[in-house]
Amino acid sequence: MTQDHLTSDFLWGVATAGHQVEGHNTTSDTWFLENVTPTVFREPSGAACNSYELWETDLDLVQGLGLNAYRFSVEWARIEPVEGQFSAEALDHYEALVDGCLARGLAPVVTFNHFTTPHWFAMRGAWLDPEGAVLFARYCSVVMERFGDRIAVAVTLNEPNLPELLASLNLPAFVSDLTRATLEAAQVATGSQHYVASNVANSEDFPALKRGLTSAHVAARNEIKRHRPDIRVGVSIAMVDDVSRAGGEDHVARQRAELYDHWLKLAADDDFIGVQNYERIYYGPDGALPIAEGGVRNFSGAEVEPGSLRGAVEYAHQVSGRPVFVTEHGVGTDDDSIRANFIPASLDGLRAAIAEGVPVIGYSHWSLLDNFEWIFGYGPRFGLYEVDRETFVRTAKPSARVYARYVAELVIAQTP
Repeated sequence: MTQDHLTSDFLWGVATAGHQVEGHNTTSDTWFLENVTPTVFREPSGAACNSYELWETDLDLVQGLGLNAYRFSVEWARIEPVEGQFSAEALDHYEALVDGCLARGLAPVVTFNHFTTPHWFAMRGAWLDPEGAVLFARYCSVVMERFGDRIAVAVTLNEPNLPELLASLNLPAFVSDLTRATLEAAQVATGSQHYVASNVANSEDFPALKRGLTSAHVAARNEIKRHRPDIRVGVSIAMVDDVSRAGGEDHVARQRAELYDHWLKLAADDDFIGVQNYERIYYGPDGALPIAEGGVRNFSGAEVEPGSLRGAVEYAHQVSGRPVFVTEHGVGTDDDSIRANFIPASLDGLRAAIAEGVPVIGYSHWSLLDNFEWIFGYGPRFGLYEVDRETFVRTAKPSARVYARYVAELVIAQTP
């Protein structure tokens, strides 16, 4: 495989999300849900990785890996902690983060909403609120006015299809029961009629949530483009690589139609489709097939399959017709040797897809740091760097060197 099929402006990066690394995101819906009783969250996020203070350290790590892009999110809850009131301090912070990327030769890939929203927005019903899309677009406009001229790529929403995808995986009943109890506790505590979060929602709300998030994406894209017609804008969705074996075609088609196709077709009007892939599921005539005995597994018990990235990327482009940006891809495991083997094998598959004609504009590994993984707390390890929970010292894992070396060798091969 030669480097010829990769464009010179291909984005090699890593990804993080504000709530998962910054710490003390106290005006957000997720912070509130972590701290009600009962709660579906294993533990509260607390200080996370203290990245709100240590953001320059994190940017230095990304630069040190020899990458040219950094995907991060701006936190709506910090920027608009009270409805209609925008924080100059938060805008200053994120502007400095964008400028810090540029100073280090990193393209700022900015996610405008990575699940978390302001507490006041969730109290209104979040994306179920008829005014939700308008409120989100207003916030996007404020961000664009401040530093939108320096953003390289804009991601409106992160994995708006995740609740439906997780539900399709037949999670234990206690998860949905505890989710319901968490939201009920939040409603009682706030006196709101419908407290909803993007990644903590009841199944009966899924259809309305999907409609609201669809409107939000379109409104945000239009507002971002109004400020900068030239900027690349897209939405990133969660995708399992669903594969048929011996008669599982109908199951694969159903999964794709129910979980991905709406968003892939919506992306036809965008500049790219963001793909976030972590696993593959094989289907037979009776549904999902069991994992082969002896297979390598991640923290959740799913099989680690490097070929899943290529499959997800190819299907995303096939349906959307748009270039693909791999905005997340990784493996949650305590065994870093699994990650170290997984990265080059997965990227070889991605390059094979590119060689076959699939346009891909970039790849962001999830994640730079071992961080807060939502309801699972600090258990799952996705990072290229481990983080001391007391001192916040970052320590590179062998997989960080593997990824850096892989990218470096491609860059060298491309250099005339």
